[in-house]
Amino acid sequence: MIETTVSAGTGFDAAKPDAESRRGGFHRELSYLLVGFPLAVGTFVAIVTGLSFGIGCAAVVFGLPLLVRTLHAARSFAAAERRRVEHLTGRPLPPHHYQDIQGETALARWFGALSDRQAWRDVLHVLVAFPLRLVGFCFAVTWVVGGIGEVLYGAWSWSIPRDDGTRGLVDLMTGIEARWADIAFNMVVGVVLLATAVPVVRAFAALQVSLSRALLTNEKQALRARAETLDAGRRGAVAAEAQTLRRLERDLHDGPQQRLVRLTMDLEAVARRLDSDDPDRARPLVDDMLAQTHEALGEIRALSRGIAPPVLADRGLVAALAAAAARCPVPVTLDTRFDERRRFAPVVENTAYFVVTEALTNVAKHAGAGACTVTVTVDGTVLRAEVRDDGHGGAHLGKGHGLAGLADRLAAVEGTMDLVSPVGGPTMLTASIPLRGVGEGEGPHHGGGGDEARG
Repeated sequence: MIETTVSAGTGFDAAKPDAESRRGGFHRELSYLLVGFPLAVGTFVAIVTGLSFGIGCAAVVFGLPLLVRTLHAARSFAAAERRRVEHLTGRPLPPHHYQDIQGETALARWFGALSDRQAWRDVLHVLVAFPLRLVGFCFAVTWVVGGIGEVLYGAWSWSIPRDDGTRGLVDLMTGIEARWADIAFNMVVGVVLLATAVPVVRAFAALQVSLSRALLTNEKQALRARAETLDAGRRGAVAAEAQTLRRLERDLHDGPQQRLVRLTMDLEAVARRLDSDDPDRARPLVDDMLAQTHEALGEIRALSRGIAPPVLADRGLVAALAAAAARCPVPVTLDTRFDERRRFAPVVENTAYFVVTEALTNVAKHAGAGACTVTVTVDGTVLRAEVRDDGHGGAHLGKGHGLAGLADRLAAVEGTMDLVSPVGGPTMLTASIPLRGVGEGEGPHHGGGGDEARG
C-alpha cells in the first residue's frame, strides 16, 4: 500500500514564515506545543503498554496480534501527527510508504505487518517525541504564562507570605527592601520572558516538526514503491493491450473475415453466372451479398465501438455510456453525477468507457442479472465508476478472467478497482481513475467538430 503526499516545500522555516504564518504562526505553534503534550502522554502509554504485553506474550498466541494492533495504533497516531504538522507549517509533508500486507494465513499477515519498517518508525516517533514534547510544553508554559505572571507581579505580589520582614527576591539578593524595586525586577523578568517567548516556542515547534519529518516520512522508499507500482501498471497495460489485440483478432477472424470470404466466393459465383449469360440466377446471390455486406459493416462498427467509439470523442463520456447502456441486453440505469458537458483527458474517458462497457458485457454474459445500475461520480481529483447488478455473484479477479484485464487497464493510469461479489449477489464493481497528472482539460479533440470533419 502506498500513501504519498506531494511536498510543496522543503521543511519548516522558522526564520522566513509566509504571510499566513506571520498572521497567526505563534498562536498555532503555541497550540501545537500545548496540545501535543497530553496527546503524547496518551500515545506513549498506549504504545508502551502494547509493546510490553505484546513482546512479553510473543510466545503465546495473542502476543503477535497484540503487537500488530500496537503497530496499527502507532500508524493512526502518526497520521494524526502528520496532519498536525501540515496544519502548523501550512505545507504538506514529504511522502511516506507502508508496505502492502499480504498472506494466505493470519500468521503470515502478522509477520508481514511486523516487518513493515515505517510502522516501527511510527513507534519510535511516539517513544522519542514524548520527552521532547514534555520539555517543549514546560518551556512554552514557563515563558508565556510565567512571563505574563511576572509582568503582572505588582497586582498579585501582596498575596505572597513574607517571613522575617523579607520583601521579595530583590531583598534576598541585594538587601534592598523597597517594594517598588521588587516589582520592577519581576516586571523586567516578565518582559524578557515574553520578548523571548516567540523564538523559544518556535524553536521547540521546529524541533518537533523536524523529528516528525525525519521519522514519519520516507520519501525515498515511497518513490521506490511508486516506481514499482508504475512499472507493474506498465506491464499490466502491455498485457491488457495484448489481450485486447488477441480478442480483436479473434473477433475479426470469426466475424467480418468469414463474411468477407463468403462475399468473395459469392462474387466469383456471380461472375461465372454472368459469363454464362444467366443474370437471373445471379440476382439471389447479389441480394445475399448485400445482406452479408451490411452484417459485416455492423460487426466492424461494433468492434470499433469497443475500441474508441466516435460518440465518445464527439459528445463525451456521458453520451458514450448512455449508448453503451442502451445496447446492453440487461436493463441498465445510468446515473452520472457531474455536468455532462464536462470533458476529461482522453485517457480518462477511454479508460472509464472501457471499464464500464467490459463490466456490462460480463454482467450480460455471466451474472444472470435482471437489472444493473451504473453510477459515475467525480470526487475532487478522482473519477469513480460503479457498476452494480442483482445477479448471482461469485465474480473474482482471478488471473485469466476478464476482470483481471480491467484491473490491469486501470493500473496503467494509476487507477484502482474494488470488487464485492458474494455468492448469491449482488455484485458491485468500483473503478477509481485519478484525474490529476493525466492532463485533464479542454482541447480541440474535445470539441463538437467531429461531425463536420466527418462530413
